[in-house]
Amino acid sequence: MELSEEQKTRYGRHLVLEGVGEEGQKKLLEGRVLIVGAGGLGSPVAMYLAAAGVGTIGIVDGDMVDLSNLQRQVIHRTADIGRPKVESAKERMLAINPGVTVDAYRQLLTSDNAEQLIGPYDMVVDATDNFDVKYLISDTCVRMDKPFSHGAILHYYGQTFTHVPGSACYRCLFGEQPAAGSVPTGAQAGLLGAVAGMLGTIQAAEVLKYLTGAGELLTNRLLTFDALNMNCRTLRMPRDPHCPACGNGGK
Repeated sequence: MELSEEQKTRYGRHLVLEGVGEEGQKKLLEGRVLIVGAGGLGSPVAMYLAAAGVGTIGIVDGDMVDLSNLQRQVIHRTADIGRPKVESAKERMLAINPGVTVDAYRQLLTSDNAEQLIGPYDMVVDATDNFDVKYLISDTCVRMDKPFSHGAILHYYGQTFTHVPGSACYRCLFGEQPAAGSVPTGAQAGLLGAVAGMLGTIQAAEVLKYLTGAGELLTNRLLTFDALNMNCRTLRMPRDPHCPACGNGGK
């Protein structure tokens, strides 16, 4: 693959960046990433991956754009209210960069379709607010030897880590799924809209690092931040050898 003059101009800041360069940009252009969720986290992830030139980006979401989404889901506009989120997101992504391919899946990720949807992609981004789906993403990716980026936000807080085959998975860090209703939702507890952008851009950076090979990923570490006080910390979270999903007897 040779970069066109248009691509050299568009991606010029990557081409001079140590750790990316022309070879790294070619890897991005050949990369395939699936984003599960076109909401608060999925919005910045989708926009930055499209802008960076990730060649094929899939986005899975079964919801429609609602007025209450627009406080944080910045990929959608007021005019998009009532449209499927994946259609609105795809339109915005292609407006940013018509040189990428966007696969829009207007459906929910379920145990019936997870392997089929995840299979064609190099990496998965967990941009959901649903515990069932978070565990499903992790378990499916572990089973299929796929890397993924986990993200979660609430109030003023965010957390994220990256899984690659052999590193800690979601079950290693958080154990079994919490009982239904035991953790408040963003609608119940509130969420500062900018927190979604803060965490989503971190997830996007992890994806770009994974595809290019630049830097050190957030594997076996959980990054957390409190935007109210702007406190950040990184906790060591090693893989659990007894994890039912990725442990020695799990897979």
